Amino acid sequence: MTVTPVTPVTLAGLSRQTGLAVLDHLEQSMQIPVIDGLQAQGDLIVVPHSFVADSVMTWHEARWQWVPPEGVELLRGAAGGNPHALVAEPRTCRWTTQVSDASGLTIGMFTATEPVYLLHPEHGGSGCAPGTYVVRRQREQDGRRARLVAD
Repeated sequence: MTVTPVTPVTLAGLSRQTGLAVLDHLEQSMQIPVIDGLQAQGDLIVVPHSFVADSVMTWHEARWQWVPPEGVELLRGAAGGNPHALVAEPRTCRWTTQVSDASGLTIGMFTATEPVYLLHPEHGGSGCAPGTYVVRRQREQDGRRARLVAD
């Protein structure tokens, strides 16, 4: 895992940019770190594509969409809870949900040429270095059974 130096982005800045308010207990002036490795945020996990390239791929003619500055909702918490948003500067990140994954956990994939950010009202923010990533739901063991993490 490598930390990439970038112009500092704060939780308050991302909140203003997206209009997504974060909870008061989070430090608003915190600089959000940007890493190129695996990272989790509640019920969501972001995996570098190279880790799962054998099992996750885009459809042959997948439609990719630019991520707007206000972000794209990746996943909303259980029972209509808080959203996880992917936030990027204009024309620096493309996103698709048209993926194949035998595990059924993949929500989508994004590819970025500049750092992008994940934002969640309860969990705060985290940054992804340029690259291609798979966004998945997380599973947890409940005795002998696996179930999706409910955030």
